[in-house]
Amino acid sequence: MWIFKSTINKNLNSFALLLVRVVAGGLMLTHGIMKYKMLMGPGPVKFADPIGIGENLTLALAVFAELVCSALIILGFATRLAALPPIVTMVVAVFVVHAHQGLEQQELPILYLLIYIVVLITGSGKYSIDRIIPRKKRYIFS
Repeated sequence: MWIFKSTINKNLNSFALLLVRVVAGGLMLTHGIMKYKMLMGPGPVKFADPIGIGENLTLALAVFAELVCSALIILGFATRLAALPPIVTMVVAVFVVHAHQGLEQQELPILYLLIYIVVLITGSGKYSIDRIIPRKKRYIFS
């Protein structure tokens, strides 16, 4: 039965990576849009400043990670690089913002952190913009 095979099907793996990128990135976009509206809205910004860089800058960095980087991850463009800011954001969310609130509050950021680490390790897969960008071949002895 195919369900017990341990061989790797590259097309299926690439499809799974596409699915993970689109679903996780799309769900994270909702958080980013909400924060973007907060950043651009009238009145003073009320946002946590867990690392002491100011509420406005913290919120702007969260918007960048959750909105811009999520869009890049969905498209599969500069995917590994785009995964870094959300990883940092989720590390701060898990170990600083929600550190004393227990697993119930840490669960979602931990799941996002895991997904972004997997994307960082695996890359975007076959179904991505990264795949169609030509790369220079590097030769050690040329």
